Amino acid sequence: MAGARPAAAAPSQARPGPAAPRARRYRPAPGPWARRGAAPRALSLRPCGPRSAAAMAKAKARGEEFWRTALRGARYVVAPMVDQSELAWRLLSRRHGAQLCYTPMLHAQVFVRDANYRKENLYCDVCPEDRPLIVQFCANDPEVFVQAAVLAQDYCDAIDLNLGCPQMIAKRGHYGAFLQEEWDLLQRMIWLANEKLSVPITCKIRVFPDIDKTVKYAQMLEKAGCQLLTVHGRTKEQKGPLAGVASWEHIKAVRKAVSIPVFANGNIQSLRDVEECLQKTGVQGVMSAEGNLHNPALFEGQNPLVWEMAEEYLEIVQQYPCPLSYVRAHLFKLWHHPLQVYQQLRDELAKAKTLEGITDVSRELKLRCQEEITNQKEGEKPRGGLPFFHWICQPYIRPGPKEMCKENGSSGTEKSVRGKRSLEDEEDGHSDLSKNKQKKKLRNPNKSFDPSLKPKYAKCDQCGNPKGNKCVFNLCRGCCKKRAFKETADCPGHGLLFRTKYEKSLVWKSGQTQPQRLERTTADVVESAALKEVIDRAV
Repeated sequence: MAGARPAAAAPSQARPGPAAPRARRYRPAPGPWARRGAAPRALSLRPCGPRSAAAMAKAKARGEEFWRTALRGARYVVAPMVDQSELAWRLLSRRHGAQLCYTPMLHAQVFVRDANYRKENLYCDVCPEDRPLIVQFCANDPEVFVQAAVLAQDYCDAIDLNLGCPQMIAKRGHYGAFLQEEWDLLQRMIWLANEKLSVPITCKIRVFPDIDKTVKYAQMLEKAGCQLLTVHGRTKEQKGPLAGVASWEHIKAVRKAVSIPVFANGNIQSLRDVEECLQKTGVQGVMSAEGNLHNPALFEGQNPLVWEMAEEYLEIVQQYPCPLSYVRAHLFKLWHHPLQVYQQLRDELAKAKTLEGITDVSRELKLRCQEEITNQKEGEKPRGGLPFFHWICQPYIRPGPKEMCKENGSSGTEKSVRGKRSLEDEEDGHSDLSKNKQKKKLRNPNKSFDPSLKPKYAKCDQCGNPKGNKCVFNLCRGCCKKRAFKETADCPGHGLLFRTKYEKSLVWKSGQTQPQRLERTTADVVESAALKEVIDRAV
């Protein structure tokens, strides 16, 4: 961004001549504020000089050309996953067949505000292997979204707007799939990003129950400027145990209705699923999330030994560190099936506080599995109805609702593959308690969660919080502190001694050696008010 802004062209001049100085691009690299940790300046979203944002948008690749050139015709895609698609995992996936990766979902407002957040999630070590790459943001404000995208565009090949997150945090933050009814807002966000960014804008969406509405939704996003669309074939209500099967019919209808490339997401557990999805929907690429987490070699069509993937991932983490919580979560996915057998090691993995500790647990799991292989009997079949033995990378089929789990249990399915929650309900008999309350019940069997048995507290007269039992004002500590300070009074019950300290200060100022109890006079009240004013100014 060096150099001065060129003078505006005369009205009669259609475009700057060959000798005109190059305009400043609306593409700022991380400035000194990124190193100092200071907040960036607010970014202007107006066209910048003769080379306007519209001219920049015209020069960048679009649609099919963008997919073939910038994304190198990628067909095998690793999904954006919160705290799970970090650099180390992306590199592991790329080594085993993935052709395109997304960053974890980043919060646009935090990305603009927090330099450390940018550094931890994107401004890390330059890694030529990690391309092509798409950065995904969640946002609900057009200008904030574009500001975040401008700060990220030099580090990726495209910017993706998350319109598919169905979790409660997305509902509270008003982003993700909970924006899918606000078409005017989405049009403004995508249009502005398409005009101002030097890289294409893409979207990841969930479907509506109605196919026709889903098609109109996709066409609206394309018209607004979206250059690639990822369609997750589930509605925002289909999540967790209610996820069910993704609808490839919705994805196929969208693919036929738009001219931009489409990626499919949902029902992908193996390379065979990938090929079937490509054939049935006609999409350009297929995205995997859960399947990739349990088997990073999914796009290779391989089912490697779990410890091979775990060891390779841990080696990459040594070179490209990431938070320990990410590493632990990945090993829980990779070792999911063996950990159903070795429950003690599951607890040890959860308690490990260092990377070395996690590595030790992974090594112990490897030894246990190798010992089991050595003692394996001829003709023995995998337990729990799994397609492969538990030490082999394979998909994890998410259990359905509780009724479905009970039905599966009655048909002879092993407990190891049934839903954790349903097992806890049956074994502990606390089906009406949350998971956290069940844990507390295990630690203290005598603990009761009956609201009628909870002790009753007298409420503060001002705010409704429990009041102090020994408070002279019958207030909670917060309200008592405000009143005691205002009236220069003491409350021994809360340990507040404003009057005592004030009287001691008067004695000290008058030079007396023995503190005496003073009667409050008009002069004392005036002096007390003056003293508090001085304290307030100092604060």
